[in-house]
Amino acid sequence: MSLKKDNFKSSDKKIMNFAINLAENNKYLTGINPSVGCVIVKNNKILSFATTNNGGRPHAESIALNKNKYNKGTSLYSTLEPCSHYGLTPPCTNVIIKNKVKKVYYSIEDKDLRTFNKTKKILNSKKIVAISGLQKRNVKKLYNEYNYIRSNKAPYIIGKIASSSNLNILRNNSPITNEHSRNVSHILRFQNHAILTSYKTINTDNPKLNCRLNGLEKFSPNVVVIDKNLKIKINSYVIKNSIKNRLIIFHSSKNISKIRLLKNRGVKLIYQNVNNNQNFNLRKISQKLYSLGLHRILVETGKNLMTNFLNENLLNEFYFFKSDKIISNRDKINISSLVKMINKNYKNKKKINTYLDKDILTHYY
Repeated sequence: MSLKKDNFKSSDKKIMNFAINLAENNKYLTGINPSVGCVIVKNNKILSFATTNNGGRPHAESIALNKNKYNKGTSLYSTLEPCSHYGLTPPCTNVIIKNKVKKVYYSIEDKDLRTFNKTKKILNSKKIVAISGLQKRNVKKLYNEYNYIRSNKAPYIIGKIASSSNLNILRNNSPITNEHSRNVSHILRFQNHAILTSYKTINTDNPKLNCRLNGLEKFSPNVVVIDKNLKIKINSYVIKNSIKNRLIIFHSSKNISKIRLLKNRGVKLIYQNVNNNQNFNLRKISQKLYSLGLHRILVETGKNLMTNFLNENLLNEFYFFKSDKIISNRDKINISSLVKMINKNYKNKKKINTYLDKDILTHYY
């Protein structure tokens, strides 16, 4: 059963908007599973509501239904098509049927092919009305990344770089942007499963590459390093903390002693066969990360590797931070050519400068 947008009641729209807000507030906390908001209603009264649990399980529908003693004759509102397949947990359709729910509203279909467009048929066969499309436009942005990942079976990758006002970056670890911009960078780290960089960035800056916002430290991303010849310094912060924040290095080295040493430090090494004069196939690396369950990746690196990612058209979005500082010393790298490439590669851009003091953030998408 399908209804046009104009046929939905105002009360139905309000309830679904509430479910959408719940899902948005929990986004980035549900692992590789989408953040779903669910509301249970009977006789125009909200009985319970829930979001997907942290880590992705249990699902929102199961949590919301389990909060009530009786769900017979209720209406269930979910931001996403309830799952109908067996994974690590039973299908939500089973829970809905068992609880004798009368009517199910959801905004959009789940791009997971194990469930896509199957829920209605299953619920209808049990005389449960299933209606899709409620507040579909309002939920589009919420699942933009998830839909891309599911449709392409590839990670959603975001680029990020910072420069001075004259488009220079330093070759050392001196901060260019202010504290407000750095806090936004930490939010981006929290939102992604992995942060990818090069060994040159590690050896030059010795960055921590973690999330240092109060309350979000435990959501620091995995660290991925591109290092063909295993030149990464053993005393770098990311190696010293490779057990706490899982460190993955892509390499093509035959240096057995360095390999043994890194493995003993808890580093996951992934060998990629390339010739000395070749660069890694970044598309293959991104596919490998996807297979490891790292579906959202932040690329935070220098000019050369970032240029390669842009050339391969692998960056879905880009965040460019520009400070009000001027860097004119010799020990610098100019990224004006990179900025031109960024402007060329994206159709849309939006300046975000209302909370960054004198820094300017441009979001490309």
